[in-house]
Amino acid sequence: MTAISELKQNEIIFPKLGIDITVNDTAFTIFGLDIKWYGLLITIGMLLAMIYCFSQMKKYGVDPDRAIDAVIAGVIGALVGARVYYVVMEWDSYAGNWKDIFNIRNGGLAIYGGLIGAVLVGGLVAKLRKVKLLPLLDIASIGFLLGQGIGRWGNFTNQEAFGYNTDGLFGMTSGKIRDWIISVNSDISSSADLIAMKSDVPVHPCFLYESVWCLLGFVLLAIFAKKIRKFDGQIFLMYLGWYGIERFFIEGLRTDSLMIGTIRVSQALSALLVVVSVVLLIVIGGKVKRMGDDYVLYVNTEESKELIRQSELRAQKKDIDTEEEDMIPDGEEDGIIDEYEEQESDHGVTDDKKDKTDSDEPDEEELNIKSEEE
Repeated sequence: MTAISELKQNEIIFPKLGIDITVNDTAFTIFGLDIKWYGLLITIGMLLAMIYCFSQMKKYGVDPDRAIDAVIAGVIGALVGARVYYVVMEWDSYAGNWKDIFNIRNGGLAIYGGLIGAVLVGGLVAKLRKVKLLPLLDIASIGFLLGQGIGRWGNFTNQEAFGYNTDGLFGMTSGKIRDWIISVNSDISSSADLIAMKSDVPVHPCFLYESVWCLLGFVLLAIFAKKIRKFDGQIFLMYLGWYGIERFFIEGLRTDSLMIGTIRVSQALSALLVVVSVVLLIVIGGKVKRMGDDYVLYVNTEESKELIRQSELRAQKKDIDTEEEDMIPDGEEDGIIDEYEEQESDHGVTDDKKDKTDSDEPDEEELNIKSEEE
């Protein structure tokens, strides 16, 4: 295995696992534009999350046809919110450099900003489309965990979101990380230089910790939602608590935290979310328990059942219309109609001629009379 001091920029090693690989942050190039793994992995994560969410919507009483606008708006809100959050927190790096604000191919998306943007924008559109927000948030929160679990590997390809030195089993490093540590240690004014670091020692792969935690949460919350979900909004609150706990501890290990003074913003926000989510789970859960059968999940309401029924009827009608159209080859509809009309016209003329011919022939009575006269 290559010694840390001899690592190339894109060479990444996990010494105790015996892994030594070279990772390029560019996935491929199209029309001269480099497509980065960072953006590609985030996109894949979002797409898989959306596929999962739409497959589950009817189980939560949500009409997919109505919800699609809210989901798309939520994705847009998440991207904008994630970037705005990051830029605001790192404003000194972007002031006067407007072009870099819109360049997200190399990173710079904050998950908490994305969460805020998704809930605000998606929630607004859900209200306009008359989609119940709490069941939608329950579905989306499980999708969030799937998307985050996959998207975090974009940090790996960018060699970012790592932590301080460690001699643990999963410790990793690379030429880029080594050079960054040397650079930071020479700049004592850096807000990231909270703990002295050694360039020849592996660091915590924080992206890996978070990816595993999120994917595990995806599985557990999906099972919980299916088996023992008690009230609308419960899964969303559990998501906030689950992710908040992990982020609170992992953020303490990271070297690139967004800071306000000496406070790690994401760590403080994580602590707040954990406390709020636990309190609300206890309070709302207790209230629902006291209500007993008086509380009804939205999926079991008449309103939800009727909306789903109408959605299924629309889908059936669409399928029938499509099947009928498929019975006639494309481009032949007009020809068939014209041919049919022509046949009808010819048939009419033939009948007229036949009627006229029939009327010119003498009937049997006339023949008998003529015979007697002779």
